[in-house]
Amino acid sequence: MDPLGAIDIKGDSTFALMLEAEARGYELYVYQVETMTLSEGRISPQGARLERLAARARRVHVQRVAGAHATYGEEHVLDLGGMDVILMRQDPPFDMAYITATHMLEHIHGVGPGRALVVNDPASVRNAPEKLLVTHYPDLMPPTLVTWDVRAIRDFRARWRDIIVKPLFGNGGAGVFRIREDDPNLNSLLEMHFARSREPLMIQRYEPAVRQGDKRIILADGQPIGAIDRVPAEGEARSNMHVGGRAVKATLTPRDYEICAAIGPLLREQGLIFVGIDVIGEWLTEINVTSPTGLQEIDRFDGVNTASMLWDCILARLDGQG
Repeated sequence: MDPLGAIDIKGDSTFALMLEAEARGYELYVYQVETMTLSEGRISPQGARLERLAARARRVHVQRVAGAHATYGEEHVLDLGGMDVILMRQDPPFDMAYITATHMLEHIHGVGPGRALVVNDPASVRNAPEKLLVTHYPDLMPPTLVTWDVRAIRDFRARWRDIIVKPLFGNGGAGVFRIREDDPNLNSLLEMHFARSREPLMIQRYEPAVRQGDKRIILADGQPIGAIDRVPAEGEARSNMHVGGRAVKATLTPRDYEICAAIGPLLREQGLIFVGIDVIGEWLTEINVTSPTGLQEIDRFDGVNTASMLWDCILARLDGQG
């Protein structure tokens, strides 16, 4: 995960998962992705040299006490293949460093000796970035364009008049713009983006229903377990809580259940156990598989323990039932 000392213990979903693990008596270790090392470090019973994925890690105890939420043991080199479960919870950017980490974790992912269940499945995470996996469900999405083609983007705005422009591999609302039909800044925005990046953009029709909330639904092994609405701040087009969005209680609608039923089988098949989807009005806009959040907000509104539900699904996978 990202540095544990800097998290918001009232809102961080990884911390909620750690607290539940601690309550269940699990041993917890924490490492930074930059300390991972893949090498030939083990010998099979047949004498073959096998790769070893290790990281410099520390045993950790957590508690919900501000300023004293984590107590660490000594750092040592930990054989990650000797763990039962590895939570891959560092935030994007989804860049080559992130992709390399998925390749490294893929060496040990699985259930059995020398293997650890990586949540979420690193190969599936690599193949399903949030803003691209959703494009496999065009009937559930608002009008959407993924492209490098500036002319195609202009034509898309001419057709839909009010659009959202997103960096394809961004997160937390960074670099997201609402561009209306009379906004003269579109060309400058595109020039600035493509001058510093080779990545395409995602363009979507603006959905006015976002003013009532961008709904985050959490799915555990393909099943919805709760939701919150994220309401944008006044004068802000983005609803992300990182940029001032306000979490409010939400209920799942028949359309929400329809969306979850449509995508759930694929999520289960691909080992995407902890997923957060974004729904605006009637439309699915993103499927978040890297480091989704929202657990603590759902727990406070609904009086549930979503981290426990997720651990139940993880344990079912370990036991071969998932």
